[in-house]
Amino acid sequence: MGISLAGALEVSMSDATSGAIDSAIAPSMEFFDGVVEDPSNVSLRRDPATGAKIVMMVFEQLNCIERFRAVTNRFSGSLRLRDEEGDILVEPSSVRFIFGGPEGDDFERFECQFRIEIPEQWDRFMRFMNRYADANGMGYAPR
Repeated sequence: MGISLAGALEVSMSDATSGAIDSAIAPSMEFFDGVVEDPSNVSLRRDPATGAKIVMMVFEQLNCIERFRAVTNRFSGSLRLRDEEGDILVEPSSVRFIFGGPEGDDFERFECQFRIEIPEQWDRFMRFMNRYADANGMGYAPR
């Protein structure tokens, strides 16, 4: 049961009828259902022209590629951010696979970028990121 919001995010509540929060769910990120990914870096920016928030997530390792589970799981076209409040489905505005090495075929990283223009969606995303950071030993480092 999802609440569709205009913009880049779709929020799906864990229990939309009672508003209950399931604190037993660890924050996670998934491109494929059941394959948890861990970003190596998350950048938060603001578009000076529009005021929209821009999130850039960098993954130096993709479990869905390294474990070859991607062929048996369905890609939803979105990044699922899951925590005790429910799921956030993010449709990236841009993705890039970066390769390097002597032959140019060594996977280096994957970049996933999306925009958040609605303040309530930004607040929900930041609640997720704070939980994710706490659970995974990440911290905020201003530039």
